[in-house]
Amino acid sequence: MKVPSTPTAAESQAPIQPCTDCRQIDKNKLSPMYKHYVEVKEKHPHSLLLYRCGDFFETFFQDAVIVSRELELVLTSKHGGEIGRVAMTGVPHHAWERYTTQLIEKGYAVVICDQVEDAAVAQGLVKREVTRILTPGTLLQDGMLKASRNNYLAAIAIAKNHWGLAYADISTGEFLATQGSNLEQLTQEILRLQPSEVLVPTKAPDVGTLFRPGETSEHIPECLPPSFCYCLRSQSSFNTGEARQKLIQKFKVRSLEGFGCEDLPLAVSAAGGLLDYIEDTQKESDVPLQQLRTYAITDYLILDHQTRRNLEITQTVRDGTFIGSLLWALDKTTTAMGSRALKRWFLQPLLDIKGIRARQDTIQELVENSSLRHDLRQLLRQIYDLERLSGRAGSGTANARDLVALAESMLRLPELARLVTETRSPYLRTLQKFPSELEQLGHKLRAQLVESPPIHLTEGNLIRPGISSQLDERRRLLEEDLQWVANFEIDEKARTGIPTLKVGHNDTFGYYISISRAKADQVPTNYIRKQTLKNEERYYTPELKEREARILTAEKDLYQLEYDIFTELRTEVGEQAEAIRNVSRAIAAADVLCGFAEVAVYQGYCRPEIVSGREINIVDGRHPVVEKSLPAGFFVPNSTELGSRESLGAGLETRPYGNREEEQGDKGNKGNKGDVNQLPTTNYQLPDLIILTGPNASGKSCYLRQVGLIQLMAQVGSFVPAKSAKLGICDRIFTRVGAVDDLATGQSTFMVEMNETANILNHASPRSLVLLDEIGRGTATFDGLSIAWAVAEYLATEIRARTIFATHYHELNELASILSNVANYQVTVKELPDRIIFLHQVQPGGADKSYGIEAGRLAGLPPVVIQRAKQVMTQIEQHSKIAIGLRKSTQS
Repeated sequence: MKVPSTPTAAESQAPIQPCTDCRQIDKNKLSPMYKHYVEVKEKHPHSLLLYRCGDFFETFFQDAVIVSRELELVLTSKHGGEIGRVAMTGVPHHAWERYTTQLIEKGYAVVICDQVEDAAVAQGLVKREVTRILTPGTLLQDGMLKASRNNYLAAIAIAKNHWGLAYADISTGEFLATQGSNLEQLTQEILRLQPSEVLVPTKAPDVGTLFRPGETSEHIPECLPPSFCYCLRSQSSFNTGEARQKLIQKFKVRSLEGFGCEDLPLAVSAAGGLLDYIEDTQKESDVPLQQLRTYAITDYLILDHQTRRNLEITQTVRDGTFIGSLLWALDKTTTAMGSRALKRWFLQPLLDIKGIRARQDTIQELVENSSLRHDLRQLLRQIYDLERLSGRAGSGTANARDLVALAESMLRLPELARLVTETRSPYLRTLQKFPSELEQLGHKLRAQLVESPPIHLTEGNLIRPGISSQLDERRRLLEEDLQWVANFEIDEKARTGIPTLKVGHNDTFGYYISISRAKADQVPTNYIRKQTLKNEERYYTPELKEREARILTAEKDLYQLEYDIFTELRTEVGEQAEAIRNVSRAIAAADVLCGFAEVAVYQGYCRPEIVSGREINIVDGRHPVVEKSLPAGFFVPNSTELGSRESLGAGLETRPYGNREEEQGDKGNKGNKGDVNQLPTTNYQLPDLIILTGPNASGKSCYLRQVGLIQLMAQVGSFVPAKSAKLGICDRIFTRVGAVDDLATGQSTFMVEMNETANILNHASPRSLVLLDEIGRGTATFDGLSIAWAVAEYLATEIRARTIFATHYHELNELASILSNVANYQVTVKELPDRIIFLHQVQPGGADKSYGIEAGRLAGLPPVVIQRAKQVMTQIEQHSKIAIGLRKSTQS
């Protein structure tokens, strides 16, 4: 996150040359207000300080320069005492959220110092206090958050090669922690979570410094991706003993055993450091976090960052947009809670077959019972974001409209329970029962709050009549005084004979009698001039002044009483925050599964059979995103058969790397890595590795992603785009698709490709699904082909992962004649005398050429270039011995 810094000379240049640096100023030379501002700023040196002055939140000194530049506002100045004029930039108090959101998006933390005393009754300087500290990871306000995504705050603790990670979304209450022993795992988990802010413990003197994405510091561990915002925190708050005690006090327990982290000291350290930061930034607010939950990375299907990127799960590779991603194609949720849950499910697919089948059972019922699905979706549309609404209520930041939305949602719960009375689904059965206190609370909120309350809580009109006799009496007296003012205008018109006389009011001058300049000679002697305008004179009388004082006092008392009643209601809601969130999680899951059922019905998806073996058998599979983007019926489906049907287990024998002759003997055990790496010695019913050849633009990459997405969707619990599917569980999915360079770190396209390939070869297992596209194309032909051959051979013989290897090196088809668990497939084309037609069909057999020259012709290369390329290719084919050489080399 960006740190407010001393402005440059160019930035501070202004005709009046105001003071822009408060750090070296003698505070005794400042006016009282500026002195207080500097004192507050000294406590928050790394944040922008917004200081309430009347109807504006002002920034001064160097903060004013930064805010002026970042928000494109006018930089002005104001007299500050003996030091002269001080740089100043302000924003209207009623629009502070909009401007603050822009600053936070640009990488700043913002401190709000508000007036906590009525300026009308204040003696001397109006009392001001810091009421909110806003950082990217600690936002609660609805206007600052995206409804469809979580806003995570993360904290890390590292000891040598071991690490602990905790993360929370204070707007929804989620609070989780984990621990690991490989820093690469920490990197991947941070990339999965995409936190808005990461807390890093340090003993450095600049504790509190915030680094925006891309900024570097020697205090930020190298394993952490540079694309996130990092905040340096004191090491003491991450001390394991202090962290454990803080967690115990927060959740009022005797030990952490119930949370599953008693033996995870680094996870505890990270969780305690995170909790300490939340308490620091939320001031007096008690954020209602859910009880801490621990998890292991290996509890879920692992998707590294590159795989998530290549499969375009949450955004497209090309331009990083949501439209065109997998979630775009599948998100049919009707609530914000459901949309966030859908994303979490896809980033943490299940390994547990029982859990997958429970989700499938729910979808099956909703597919078969269309009326239930329709009614459920209609009812869910009427439920607001209970997770975040209850969080704001618990932290004391909810307004009256939030409570009205909560009331409307909670009053839908009985109807929701009746709707699922006959259900068989385990997910829908959780909606059959909910705490009766929530329904009662909903009725109470609806009965006491007006139907359409204002946003601001201190301007009245919050509470219905009949709720408080004291409130009703004050309203009656106020109405009498307002009626007196109305009658006063009528009486004065009659008494003075001035028909245009009016009694008006504004916030600055209060009540006044308005008389046009033309009638000035008819003004009664008891009128006292108050204000002179161009076309009118304004007056008051002692009686009107007295009545004004009564009205102002009555309004103040009335508004305060309404606010007190409202805060009691909000506190009552906050006490039920945990119960509300439990219900919201059940609603979110039902919403996701309803959406899956909707997609399954209208897109013709099937229920995949989930088995314990390694089989991937997909009949007429389709790419869910491409299919949605094309007109109906245009997508060409393709089948996939991959992975031995036999389960991995005892009695299986490995095959040595690169030596087929030892396959039938006892010598094949030298490459054994354990049962999970073993394959049957009998004939393979399905290949472990498919060599996929075919021309450019024929659909190879689409086919690769299609298989990966179908496997991913199945392990999330969704139905899949296929005629039928029988799928074994994957522990990891790896993809290597497309050409990407990393110029910032000096890595070429080929080096990035090799790094990603190395990661796959070092981490894949026989339970993994590996999808590779064009390995070796970033270097010379012989180098590239040699690498591609060696990688494919290693995957088939040593790792035995289920692999699809798309390539233009059709020489790799020779592997299928050498290794029995390798099969050749091709994307077919129809050749005509002057062109080719892409059929987009994957069929057995290998292509004997790549049609690259034809692809160049379609791209618009000049005919002379195409003709010359054909001549060169003919010469190369006549003299190349590469295929024969590769086969002899492997057999020897």
